[in-house]
Amino acid sequence: MSCQRVFLNRVIGWVALPSLTLFLAVVAAIAQTGNSDYILLVGSGFLCDSADSSACPAVVKSAEGASYEMSGAGTLTPAGKLVTAAGTFTHKSPDGVVLETGVWVASELVSFDFYGIAPGALMREGRALGPPQFGPRRLGMLSGSMAAGGLAVLRIRLLPLSGFPRNATLQVNCALGKVPDEHATEGIRLAFERGGVEFDEEIGGRVLFLMTRPGASAAAKAPAPKVDTNPAPTEVQQ
Repeated sequence: MSCQRVFLNRVIGWVALPSLTLFLAVVAAIAQTGNSDYILLVGSGFLCDSADSSACPAVVKSAEGASYEMSGAGTLTPAGKLVTAAGTFTHKSPDGVVLETGVWVASELVSFDFYGIAPGALMREGRALGPPQFGPRRLGMLSGSMAAGGLAVLRIRLLPLSGFPRNATLQVNCALGKVPDEHATEGIRLAFERGGVEFDEEIGGRVLFLMTRPGASAAAKAPAPKVDTNPAPTEVQQ
């Protein structure tokens, strides 16, 4: 293996994987805002704790049979069209040969269509999809967040281990809530810029939006003055 490939493999470890943990760890701060903020999971985190082996990663195919396998996580603020998200990808030929691997980074939130809250969506086959706390291996359910459905359209940049970076549009569809008929299938779609191949057949993988509840006001109430139930005796002047 060349020195360049070894270096790029380390980049994936340094950039992609720690960043996924970081994005979910900052939820406590996001939850203190009054905005409608969302955590985005794409074939990652506690979604992978289910017994369904097809939950991770998210897979999409082109008409010719080539595929992309993608995982990632991040945060969205639709009101300001803000996004911070990243992950990994694997590009395969129609016969399953790995053509390239690398990382992807979101550069823009194009749009977000909200389908609604789905409180029971985190239960499947009678059990929760993840533990209620963070762990070293799995990122559990986040306190104060609610499962929601929606369609996010992101502009992303794919950075392969070899070759040139490419720009694409990534659609992430979570089919929960009041889902439009044309978006009834959960998964991802990928379209490259400048007339590239479109990957629009959702094969598998779970995706989810978690809407954080608005936090309480930062202004704390002043504590009530303490009342001395045993006052000192008043000195009587002579």
